[in-house]
Amino acid sequence: MSALKTWIEKRGVAELECLIPDMNGVVRGKVVPAAKLLQAAGDGSLRMPSSVFTVTVTGDYTGDDDEAYQDPDMVLRPDASSLCVAPGFKTPTAFVFADAHHPDGSPWAQSPRHVLKRVMEMYAEKGWRPVIAPELEFYLTALNPDPDLPLTPPLGRSGRPETASQPFGLEAITEYEDLIEEIYEQAEIAELDLDTLIHESGTAQLEVNFNHGDPVRLCDQSLVFKRIVRQLALKHGVYATFMAKPMEHQPGSAMHLHISVVDGGGNNLFSTCEGENTPTFLNYIGGLQMYLPEITPLFAPNVNSFRRMRPSHSAPINVQWGVDNRSCGLRVPISDPENRRIEVRLPGADANPYLAMTASLLSGYLGMVEEIAPTPQAFGNAYIHARTLPKTLEEALERFNRCRKVCDRLDPNFVRTFNAIKEAELQAFQGVISSWERDHLLLKV
Repeated sequence: MSALKTWIEKRGVAELECLIPDMNGVVRGKVVPAAKLLQAAGDGSLRMPSSVFTVTVTGDYTGDDDEAYQDPDMVLRPDASSLCVAPGFKTPTAFVFADAHHPDGSPWAQSPRHVLKRVMEMYAEKGWRPVIAPELEFYLTALNPDPDLPLTPPLGRSGRPETASQPFGLEAITEYEDLIEEIYEQAEIAELDLDTLIHESGTAQLEVNFNHGDPVRLCDQSLVFKRIVRQLALKHGVYATFMAKPMEHQPGSAMHLHISVVDGGGNNLFSTCEGENTPTFLNYIGGLQMYLPEITPLFAPNVNSFRRMRPSHSAPINVQWGVDNRSCGLRVPISDPENRRIEVRLPGADANPYLAMTASLLSGYLGMVEEIAPTPQAFGNAYIHARTLPKTLEEALERFNRCRKVCDRLDPNFVRTFNAIKEAELQAFQGVISSWERDHLLLKV
C-alpha cells in the first residue's frame, strides 16, 4: 500500500479509475476518490459484484446456478505496478488495474488477469520467464450511428477518404497526423511502452507495436491504449475500431504476439550462441501447432473473428511455421540469437489480450514439457496447406471443450463461465437476420 500511496501523492492524483477486464477484454470497474482507494487497499473494502465476469459482449448475464443468483461480492486489490496517469481528464486522474479475490484471499478464478498469471506461475516453477511484444492493428472509420450500414473510411486532412490500399504510406499516415500525434502524447503521459506506429494495408488502418516486456503488464497497456485511441478518435470526429474484420473488402485487424522465453539468467532459450534453433524452440513451436487450433476461442472469441481468417488476406488459416514468412500462422522473424522469437499471427485485435496470451503461452509451455516435435518448416505460400483452424465460433467451441490437455490446466470455473458466455453470444448472433439475407432471399426464394 505504501507504493500506491507514494505514487498517488507524488502526482497529485485526486481520482482513480479502478479497471477490471472482463471475459471479452471489455474494461469495467469503478471511479474511486484517491483517499477511498488507499483506505480500501488497506482494509479490503473495495468490492464489486462477481457477475462482472459473466457479462456477455451484448450486456447480458449468463449463469443459472446458485452462485449466479446470489452474485457475491469480490474483493478488489489494486495492483500498484499497473498505475499510470489517465490523460485527458480535467481532474488529475489515474488508471489502476485491480485483481479480484474471494474474502479469504484466494484469487477469483474467472478473472482473465488471474488466468494469465496462473500460466506465468507454471513458467516460474520451471525457472523460465516468457517475454512478449504485441502488435495491435486497428481502423479509423467515419462516424456510423446506424449499425445496419457498412463502415466507410473517414475523411483525412485533405478532406478526402482513402479509396485504395496504402501499406506503409507516409503521405497516407499524415492524413491523420493530428490524431496520431495526440495518441502518442497521451500514450507517453500514461507511460505506455510503444515502439512504432505505421499505416497498414487497409484504408485508414494503422498498427502500433509495443516493446517486449512482461505479459501481464503489456496486456494492461494494450487495454489502456485501446481506451486512449477510442476516446481520442471520437474527439476528432471519427471512430477507432479493433474489430477483427470491420469492413467486407478490407484486410482484418490482428494482434500479433512476439514471444521468447528466457531462463533465470535472462538467456534466450530459443537460440544457441551460434544462432541455431534450440530443441526447446522447436518444441515450443510444436506445442503451438498442436494446441492453438484446438483452443481458438481464447484468441478468436467472436463470430466476427472468423471472418478475418481467409486465405491471402494477411490472416493465417493454419499453423504452418516458417522463417520470415508472413503467410504462416507461426513466423520466425530474422534476428540475432538474443532476440530469437516466434511471432504468433493468429489472434485478432478483438481478442482479450490476457486470454490470447494465455493460449499462446500455455500451448508453447506444453510443447516444451511434452517435447512435441513441429512439422517441417513451410516455404513459399503457406495458404496452399490445408486449413487447420476452425471456420466458425461454433466449431471452435466444440474443439475447445474436447482439448482436455489445456482445459485441465485452466480452472474449471473459468472454463465453465467462458463457455457459457460464448454460447450465449453465439445464440444471440444466430437469432439476427442479416442484410445479406434480406438482400438475396427476401424476394427470390
